[in-house]
Amino acid sequence: MQKHILACLAAVAISAHAAPLESEKALLQLDTVATGFNHPWGMTFLPDGSMLITERNGGLVKLSADGKNKTAISGLPEIDARGQGGLLDVILAKDFSSSKQIYFSFSEPGGGKNSTAVAKATLNDASLSNVEVIFSQAPKYDSRHHFGSRLVLDNAGKLFITTGDRGSERDQAQKLDNHLGKVIRINTDGSVPEDNPYVSKDGAKAEIWSYGHRNMQGAALHPQTGQLWTHEHGPQGGDEINIAQPGKNYGWPLITYGEEYGGGVIGKTAQQGLEQPLHYWVPSIAPSGMAFYTADMFPYWQQNLFVGSLKFGQLVRLELDGNKVTHEERIMIGQRIRDVEQGPDGFLYILTDSSDGELLRIMPATE
Repeated sequence: MQKHILACLAAVAISAHAAPLESEKALLQLDTVATGFNHPWGMTFLPDGSMLITERNGGLVKLSADGKNKTAISGLPEIDARGQGGLLDVILAKDFSSSKQIYFSFSEPGGGKNSTAVAKATLNDASLSNVEVIFSQAPKYDSRHHFGSRLVLDNAGKLFITTGDRGSERDQAQKLDNHLGKVIRINTDGSVPEDNPYVSKDGAKAEIWSYGHRNMQGAALHPQTGQLWTHEHGPQGGDEINIAQPGKNYGWPLITYGEEYGGGVIGKTAQQGLEQPLHYWVPSIAPSGMAFYTADMFPYWQQNLFVGSLKFGQLVRLELDGNKVTHEERIMIGQRIRDVEQGPDGFLYILTDSSDGELLRIMPATE
């Protein structure tokens, strides 16, 4: 099976359009694997080398391993695809090879309002079956903004879900009686793990893992520590990277390194009892998508953290010493980056955010 996957990916490498890519570490090239996606948002690799790619307008596409064929997957629930909402992230169950189960996040309509929701389903050839919503953010609001929505399975099989503060409801990020501006942690059947920090706290949502977040659109599990790393959009400046720890308050909107759009102070930059970011950006890069690099294809990037930038069309590479960022490189892609993932072949894959979105692949330069 592994040989089949690598052969398919090699075939793509020969046929795809490639362009030189500048980097500090080596000569690279940027391949166009596939085009024509409608604001793609999330992606995941299937065991045979094919991919699932979500489109914000509500489309779920299966892309063949050679990048040539697309199959539209039917059977999705109703989706409120407006503004920043739509079909968002997608990941595979740990036992996907036998269960064929996937998890996906989306903006769920209800009563003229909406919220971030997560469903599990069985993936068939061109359809989903056994679709079941296992998390629905409460309360719902009539908003087009700040759905968060990255999904990560931890090493124990628990499901992390990042959410947003819905834009107009930022003060709710400091309250434990709702799911807004929170990292959520649940079992994959939708139940609450017994070791969640607020399971026994009256008036608190038991699904909450951490709080005080603004709009988290990137999340990844650290390959050594197993901790969940997240990033979130600041307002005007103040995008943050955090390590989401149970019961911790990350401060939004009481502390931030950003300011109101058009100018104006929001709270402070630090306050006792509130967590400082591991790293932050001023001005904002508008981060989206995040991945640790662990493969051998680029040995000089081992254990680096990659973050996509919507605002500047860059892939941001961060070198780490433990939990400290020691160096930052901006690799110019020239398009809004929505997601970044390490492929089974060891290359980096990028989704670009546009009405004609592309799947790109970073490879070593060929002679």
